[in-house]
Amino acid sequence: MIAGEAKHRMGMDRGAARGTILAVDDEPDILVALEDLLEDEYRVLTAGRPAEALEMLAAEPDVAVIVSDQRMPGMTGDALLSRAREISDAQAILLTGYADLSAVTSALNRGGITGYVTKPWDPVLLRGTVRAAFDRHRLARDLATERALLRGLLDHSGDAIAFKDAQGCFVRLNAAKAARLGASVEACLGKPESAFLPRDAAAAVEAADRAAIESGQPVEATVTGGTAAAPSWAQIVRVPIRDAAGTLLHLATIERDVTEQKQLEARLRQADKMQALGTLAGGVAHDFNNLLTAIMGSLELALPKVAGDARLSRLMTNAAQAAQRGAALTKRLLSFSRQRELQARVVDLNGVIRGMDDLLGRSLGGFVQVDHDLSPDLWPARVDPEQLELAILNLCINGRDAMPEGGVVTISTRNVSVTGSPDPDLPDGDYAVIAIADTGTGIPPEILSRVFEPFFTTKAQGQGTGLGLAMVFSLLQQSGGTIRIDSEVGRGTRVELYLPRSRDPLDAGEGNGPDAVPVRRRRARILVVDDDPQVRHVTASFLSGFGYDAIEVPGAEAALARLGAEPFDLVVADLAMPGMTGLDLAEAVRERWPALPFLIVTGHAEAARIPHAYAVLEKPFPSTELGARVATLLAEAPERG
Repeated sequence: MIAGEAKHRMGMDRGAARGTILAVDDEPDILVALEDLLEDEYRVLTAGRPAEALEMLAAEPDVAVIVSDQRMPGMTGDALLSRAREISDAQAILLTGYADLSAVTSALNRGGITGYVTKPWDPVLLRGTVRAAFDRHRLARDLATERALLRGLLDHSGDAIAFKDAQGCFVRLNAAKAARLGASVEACLGKPESAFLPRDAAAAVEAADRAAIESGQPVEATVTGGTAAAPSWAQIVRVPIRDAAGTLLHLATIERDVTEQKQLEARLRQADKMQALGTLAGGVAHDFNNLLTAIMGSLELALPKVAGDARLSRLMTNAAQAAQRGAALTKRLLSFSRQRELQARVVDLNGVIRGMDDLLGRSLGGFVQVDHDLSPDLWPARVDPEQLELAILNLCINGRDAMPEGGVVTISTRNVSVTGSPDPDLPDGDYAVIAIADTGTGIPPEILSRVFEPFFTTKAQGQGTGLGLAMVFSLLQQSGGTIRIDSEVGRGTRVELYLPRSRDPLDAGEGNGPDAVPVRRRRARILVVDDDPQVRHVTASFLSGFGYDAIEVPGAEAALARLGAEPFDLVVADLAMPGMTGLDLAEAVRERWPALPFLIVTGHAEAARIPHAYAVLEKPFPSTELGARVATLLAEAPERG
């Protein structure tokens, strides 16, 4: 290697951007001349021996052009360039005298060189030959890069990608596309896509390809496939490819499976509908609770006045009982609309089931019979009773849907002591078990393993959310239990809910019970705040009947004005009022009169978001429950001086 090489290596970064040339000659003067001639355009490496040149090629993969003398000791130039071809993609130029033209011809025929220049060389000719060789090398590398990128895209993309000629025949495609056509890549090449498709699908593909070609612009479309039970969707982009003159050469198609995306979108829409339905249920329940409060309160106030008329008393009692059933239904609507944590307590499971008779009768329709087989000594369990009701209702509705011609849903209970269960979700212990069995069509084994997945449903589009069993599973897990399901096609399905036994006493619930008579501890002035005049009147009448002095106002602003002008012992206010809500009023009262007791009355799902520091009474309520809460609040507050 001559001394000039060090100079060129110092400028390696700058030279690499211009391209690298390797000059090989055993005469140092020739190397200096080549270096002087080419260094303005290229980074020039020089080697005085063929062996040295091969070593440099192995260490310098960026060499674009080799300029080599033919006659050199140890190895001729054509032999060197032939060897160089094995380790480098550099273009090769042979420098030779006229006497060596036979060697040049041989080298050209073997593909070892791409050009030659005779000595003594014409500087312009040599520069032009090197420049042309360098351009060919750069173009070859660009093409190789594009091929590698295309090959990587085709081989590793999850999308189905294909290139067709102007006649619609495949010229390139990846394995994903071939797999969708049910063939190998080799079997598809040179054939139209329509050859692998049914007649209708083939016609649709040909029409879509033709429309994309005629438009001259990329065209995107979403197509459906699969079956009614398992639909699929694919997004297809067709891109016409033209040459510089504008002539159509190829059509590229990129097909992406968007089934999961479409399913997620459908689930999101379903979730939005469920949220809207919950909001609607909360609003309807609120309005119904106001109506039921007025109806039940008025009936309760009127019944003593017709005590002497047995027929009228019986009619009014029937009306009151019907209103109470309506109140139970709206309470379940509120439970559906709330988004809250589980409110577990120790409950009598048989009592929960018996209390669902009216709800199940209305929900399942007349074609389904509901039978009970309840163990009389069933252990209690700690669970959210409202969510348990929803779980049982969901399972009973599933049973009804599996019996389109009618049938029997049996709800049974029993005690089970588990030891050594292989189920990791069922540790040893005592469990109260609720079983819901139907005589329906049953569930195939391939579906049975997926029934607890969120959003999985076998029902038709729009007829099922896929959330029912997932909600049941979640409830059981949060309650420390588990769920088991056994089904056989044609024989029906049995779902068992395992709830851990609770050894705590049953929760007595709030208040003194609907039949208890509250004891008025002392006289008191009570401010009743409600924008509904009928509910306000009933509430005030109840309080007046207990001997309290009840003052009515229609809204929070009027209540604050009255409180500022007169002394009161307690405030009873509705939660949902226009403008200033009952909670806003409670906070304002607590700030100005912190010792004044406050009872919030609500018929709305928002009751779940009232801070625990405030006393709450849910509508509709009997007079005894209102009287009990008021008596308790007054007893806990200091008497007004």
